[in-house]
Amino acid sequence: MVATIATIRDALAMYLSQQGMSIHQFSIHTGINSGTLSRLLKGQQPIAMDHLVRITQGMELPEDHFYSLYVDECFLHSPPTWRRLRPFLLRSAELGRLDCIEQVVQQLLEKLTYAPMLFEVAEGLFQEGQWQAAALLYKNVSDCEKYQNSERLAVCQYRLFRIALGDNQTRNLQAAHIFECYLNRLDEADQLDGIKNLVNVYYSLHKWEKADKLAQDMLHLAMLRYNLQRKSNRRMTDEKKSEKPLCFYIYYSHLMRASICEEHNDYKSALKFVSLYTDTSWIQKDDKEAKRTIAQFQEWGKANTLLYQVMSGKQEVLSEYIEHISTQRDELFVALSNILTSANRFGWNVDHVLEQFAAYIPYQTYATEFGGYNQQIMSDQHTKFLAELAAYHLHNKRKEGIQFIIQSLESSARINNESTAIKCADLFGKHRDQADEKAQVQYNLQIGPYL
Repeated sequence: MVATIATIRDALAMYLSQQGMSIHQFSIHTGINSGTLSRLLKGQQPIAMDHLVRITQGMELPEDHFYSLYVDECFLHSPPTWRRLRPFLLRSAELGRLDCIEQVVQQLLEKLTYAPMLFEVAEGLFQEGQWQAAALLYKNVSDCEKYQNSERLAVCQYRLFRIALGDNQTRNLQAAHIFECYLNRLDEADQLDGIKNLVNVYYSLHKWEKADKLAQDMLHLAMLRYNLQRKSNRRMTDEKKSEKPLCFYIYYSHLMRASICEEHNDYKSALKFVSLYTDTSWIQKDDKEAKRTIAQFQEWGKANTLLYQVMSGKQEVLSEYIEHISTQRDELFVALSNILTSANRFGWNVDHVLEQFAAYIPYQTYATEFGGYNQQIMSDQHTKFLAELAAYHLHNKRKEGIQFIIQSLESSARINNESTAIKCADLFGKHRDQADEKAQVQYNLQIGPYL
């Protein structure tokens, strides 16, 4: 008859019996005091996380082998203590044992007093990039406090919004709608970052009016905080700080509004916004962060001034623009996309440009002084770029354009970009005669979901 293993103690007792080991021998093997080990086996002392680690190692088992039983140990066989539960939650997150985290959280949240402590753990996991585990904690804390008008609830929803963002545009929109209801409950510093992320989402979704309105809200809030900070003789030590310097949000608002004008082919207005995000006359605090911010926006301003002239049809500026961006490796993909759009619009031949920068055509991760380009915007940019590349090659009677249509459709399906898929369908219809049988089959597979 096989003995039932109901507790970690049962498993340890069985192991010692099978191995013919005494408590003293196992004590030497694991480094656990023999008296402590004896009390653990008799149930006279709770099993701490350090004990669990040593016991598991001593039995030569995977580290998380007893994790499910340890949940019972923390709640059924001894009173729950945060001293044991906190390290257990952190280690469960590192090992991907979300099931154990869920079990612990469900029992802890029966008492609201644990919500702040779980929130603190979630914040630590979020900062460390363990977003799956953090999301589980944020969701449970949110459910616990859903009837509370608290800032903690708003921060949970903000973090869940950030975690939810990915390539799927429909899910991004859903996440944005949920988060917006909590935006005004955040501290103003977090509001700025929240608005910035919302602007990026709505911009990537081509919801220009919404993105423009949010960009204006960001400008208003950032200017308000900047002016208050400037008038203050000293900064309050307990004042929460935004992720980036305040001047960043002011400049970024103008940058995004310029980009929205660009989408409407209003390059005259776009250039006016360029002049705003390259204006440094109002900067009062010239510290290291401000200098970095100014330098990055000055660079973008110089490049975009040339770009908007190119996109207005001034082909004579193209060579100067190419020379300028050729040293900006992280800007090249975006630049190529815009050059290709202009080439298709005005009938230019830019084969030499595509050949010169062929290595930058594949979709990659691009960085700036402030980190990588927004993922949603870049995914959308890449999808549109493939469609533009298809149009360019087909206009020049090159059959490889068909494959770029199919690639753009694949990318459109991945991020749920219906507008580019429709453009691809129209383009394929005009050049169907250049598609062989294999390409026809590939196209029908990709376009199927949109029919």
